[in-house]
Amino acid sequence: MESKVSRRLTEKVAEEVCEHIYAPRLARDFRTVFSHMSDLNQAHVLMLARRGLISPQAAKALAAGLLQMEQEGPEVVELDPEREDSYFNYEAHLIKLIGTEAGGRMHIARSRNDLTAALDRLRARDLLLDASQALLSVEEHALDGAFRFRDVVMPGYTHLQPAQPVTYGFYLAGVAQSLERDHGRLADAWSRTNISPLGAGALAGTTFAIDRDAVARSLGFEGLVENTLDAVATRDFGLEILSGLSQIALGWSRVAQDYHVMVSHEFQTIEFPDRVTGTSSIMPQKKNPVVLEHLKGKAGHLVGLYVASATAVKGTHFTNTIDGNREAMRGVWEAGEEVLRCLALFDLVIATARPNAPLMKRRVTEDFASATDLADLMVREADLSFREAHHVVGGVVRAAMDTGLAADGITTEMVDAAALEQLGRPLKLSAEAVRRCLNPAVGAAGRNLPGGPAPEAVARAVESAQARLETRRATLAAKRGRLQAAREVLKRDMRELAA
Repeated sequence: MESKVSRRLTEKVAEEVCEHIYAPRLARDFRTVFSHMSDLNQAHVLMLARRGLISPQAAKALAAGLLQMEQEGPEVVELDPEREDSYFNYEAHLIKLIGTEAGGRMHIARSRNDLTAALDRLRARDLLLDASQALLSVEEHALDGAFRFRDVVMPGYTHLQPAQPVTYGFYLAGVAQSLERDHGRLADAWSRTNISPLGAGALAGTTFAIDRDAVARSLGFEGLVENTLDAVATRDFGLEILSGLSQIALGWSRVAQDYHVMVSHEFQTIEFPDRVTGTSSIMPQKKNPVVLEHLKGKAGHLVGLYVASATAVKGTHFTNTIDGNREAMRGVWEAGEEVLRCLALFDLVIATARPNAPLMKRRVTEDFASATDLADLMVREADLSFREAHHVVGGVVRAAMDTGLAADGITTEMVDAAALEQLGRPLKLSAEAVRRCLNPAVGAAGRNLPGGPAPEAVARAVESAQARLETRRATLAAKRGRLQAAREVLKRDMRELAA
């Protein structure tokens, strides 16, 4: 038996090749790409008809057949792995509907290479839009929490040690700002993704007088990948998107790590509702943060997908290759599915986490997170250099720890004793001034600089960030609108051509 797709090949495809390459790929991809394949084929046929590269009769038959296939859906197409991939199976069904004379003309002036490159870009731009939309939802919940909890004082940490007083709202404002950058990375990838490789053929274009720009417009592309070799050789847009998705995952993993500590019995500063947790099969007291663990684990998975895809490209020639294009892009699609699932979970985490405000306040009052404020007081009121003040406060903290006192137990006498030891003179600060500077709420409120933890600063930052979020939401809606408008024109023109 001969090949079903080539008279050059005198043998049918080996069973092992069908079983391990073509059949799994068809099962995985055909339904997913069917709608995009229909759009691509329709745009190409419309261009061929308008350029006079096919007869009106062939154009009408092709248009009618393509619209019928689109209406009936992918389920009616009998998939045959001996036809290798989605395009040949699609074409074979079309030929069965309208015959070889018309159906066989659809492939004039193109190749699977530029067709597959275009399919990847159509899928990738859908992924960009969906992931961007999901990011906006998480960011919106983070900003809502930032405003609501802007007065909830808590310890800020460095090296997992109490550092300075902040607020839980300030923490969430920082998470929101990180998500905004994640969104920006995906937005930056759009201009390099939404350009058309169609017309590149196998790699060298075509001698037919096609209109590349017209096909691009019909599909909502915003320009061309001009060089026809680069058009089929390159999937760098996929790696760029995958890099952005990996960065998103790294961000949610770090937040999940923070929450994982804060929900522990030893911390207990964050609480999740029971519906967001799990339990133990043997230990009835357990309330396990399973969603947080899932998010952290999936981040490692996504970084692995990026490394795998980049490695698949690394050793390939600069032209169309299976390893450089199809195998590399598999990681993009898998990462896209994982990111959309995980962003839904991350959204749930951000929206449902509740701070234990009394415990947070007690912790930051009793620990030594306000030590920097005490040093700043010495600089302002005792005219010390900051390094001198740093040494004095270090002595105060050591004395308090040695006597079992918390930060709110520090007195002016302890300050003067440390100053005598370090500087040879007392500072004679007022008890009220020492008490105020050791009050974490006062310390946080005093940092009212742009981007600081003061409630007023957080409120200003949230207001500004929400305005930017709405601008990005409108931009995203406009992109979807332009794609939908182009598709509606394509469908109208195809119905006219079929009639």
